[in-house]
Amino acid sequence: MKKKILVTGGAGYIGSHVVKLLGEAGHDVVVYDNLSTGNKNAVLYGELVHADLEDLKTLDETFKKHQFDGVMHFAGSIVVPESVEKPLMYYKNNTHNSLELISMCEKHKVKNFIFSSTAAVYGIIEGDEAHEKLPTNPINPYGQSKLMTEHMLRDTSFANDDFNYIALRYFNVSGADPEGKIGQAFPGATHLIKVNCEAAVGKRDKTYIFGTDFDTEDGTGVRDYIHVLDLAQAHLDGINYLFNNKKSEILNCGYGRGFSVKEVVSAVKRVTNTNYTVVETDRRAGDPAKLISKADKIQSVLGWKPKHNDLDFIIKTAFDWEGGDTFKSWK
Repeated sequence: MKKKILVTGGAGYIGSHVVKLLGEAGHDVVVYDNLSTGNKNAVLYGELVHADLEDLKTLDETFKKHQFDGVMHFAGSIVVPESVEKPLMYYKNNTHNSLELISMCEKHKVKNFIFSSTAAVYGIIEGDEAHEKLPTNPINPYGQSKLMTEHMLRDTSFANDDFNYIALRYFNVSGADPEGKIGQAFPGATHLIKVNCEAAVGKRDKTYIFGTDFDTEDGTGVRDYIHVLDLAQAHLDGINYLFNNKKSEILNCGYGRGFSVKEVVSAVKRVTNTNYTVVETDRRAGDPAKLISKADKIQSVLGWKPKHNDLDFIIKTAFDWEGGDTFKSWK
């Protein structure tokens, strides 16, 4: 059934892939984005409202104009080291703006909300896997700002039986649309696979490994990498679940397998058949040694079935996008 959905941050990396799937599924999409890290070329479906979430007048008018069936909230800041340096910016962008958006949903009686959360809410974990029942103890303002939004959603849902949400806790999102229509376009991106693919196509003369003294097998940080299209599908599965079940959930989004930084760098060089300089340097603030998902719950609750659980495929799609004609034309 066709639904009208507001996607904040829908011109950004993850949001644009979700918009593409929503459009292909026949939904009516409105993208709300200030384009600070997004790109208007990435919006392949629906209407683009170029505005900031702080612009409450425009936000209110957008809700009044459209009777939304649901909201997907991607807009926010995501760089962990930056959050350590500029914590108030993160609480403003990620927490305060989310409060205003949730309030707008309550005002206009929008009952279904998908939230782009993060595995950073877990902080340092004991054992190898993070599951949803673990205590949350973020070690950086980025994770804390996202956790505060989760709490606002929980409390709003508790106070209002008609309001339901799903918070999707992302692990490391990578790759690009296999059709080459969209990908990660923000020039200041810090994601490991993107940065190394940039080096592989000659956009960087070197990359960095931040920390080689972590308590891991090779001393570098271990992460769970998920293809952006599988993550995007989780959002569609999530909103359909809310439409049918009306029950709030918190769900991990990952594959349950970790790769170290050194393993990823080696894989990028192998898949792309390139060699570039890699510099080992000190740790960045706020980085845990290991963060791997236990993602059984999302599969059982939503029926989510990942299709691209392959590091080489993730790297290939990121590399193809980085050197492809579509990305070049955006500039």
